[in-house]
Amino acid sequence: MLIEAFLDYTRLERNYSNKTVLAYQVDLVQFMTYMQEEMFVTSPLDVTSELIREWIVSLMDKGYESSSVNRKLSSLRSFYKYLLRKRLIEIDPLRKVVAPKKKKSLPVFVKESDMNRLLDDLDFGDDFNACRDKLIIETFYATGIRVSELIGLSDKDVDLSRSIIKVAGKGNKQRFIPFDGFLEDEFRKYIDMRDMLVVRDGDAFFVKEDGKSIYHGLVYNLVRRNLSKVVTLKKRSPHVLRHTFATAMLNNEAELGAIKELLGHSSLAATEVYTHTTFEELKKVYKQAHPRA
Repeated sequence: MLIEAFLDYTRLERNYSNKTVLAYQVDLVQFMTYMQEEMFVTSPLDVTSELIREWIVSLMDKGYESSSVNRKLSSLRSFYKYLLRKRLIEIDPLRKVVAPKKKKSLPVFVKESDMNRLLDDLDFGDDFNACRDKLIIETFYATGIRVSELIGLSDKDVDLSRSIIKVAGKGNKQRFIPFDGFLEDEFRKYIDMRDMLVVRDGDAFFVKEDGKSIYHGLVYNLVRRNLSKVVTLKKRSPHVLRHTFATAMLNNEAELGAIKELLGHSSLAATEVYTHTTFEELKKVYKQAHPRA
């Protein structure tokens, strides 16, 4: 059979893993079953673009996500490229088939009430790590910076006299982010404790107890651990706090252009996704509150 020959080719000549070959097999058998039982086409050599489009529609009707459909189309494309290479067909039936667009998920964020509960009501502790961890979460929430930007902060980047921090964003593009008096107090508290207890190995602003700079894994773990105390979201990463900052700013009537500059987005389109997030929240409030909803 053609499918078996193709699978042998991927396994023996292309040296694909058994897992990949099995995925190809499952997808191709599923397509052939549809082709024969639903469209009454007996040979893959007789498949048309229209038939493949019908298959895509049938998959979507069954509830397959666009990502799953695209993976199956990728298997089909590989199979028909093989048939072209073997000169068993002259025209690729997928040449005019457009894959379904992947649905963009809305940014995940933490509600303001949950952030207030985390930062105001829960006890982080009073040692150095507790002070640092709470400040890291405060900084993410108050400034919206990326995790790489936070790790890259040095003492000279945190200007307490002017209440601004300087960050190096994507492409090493620098921007300045203001912060309020409350965060300034937290910065000073951390600096005093750090300089008293830690011998630093460099000028990194956020450090571990041994004086070395913090790293991505440490930041991810502390954010996830502390967010778990107030939310049950599947995603509990530093980037969720960046989304939380942007959403809170928009909910409190900040202009979209200002949020764009604070986040360091290169275009307004990247920032506009937060308008959809806040609209979804409005819909939830409407459904909960309106008697006819």
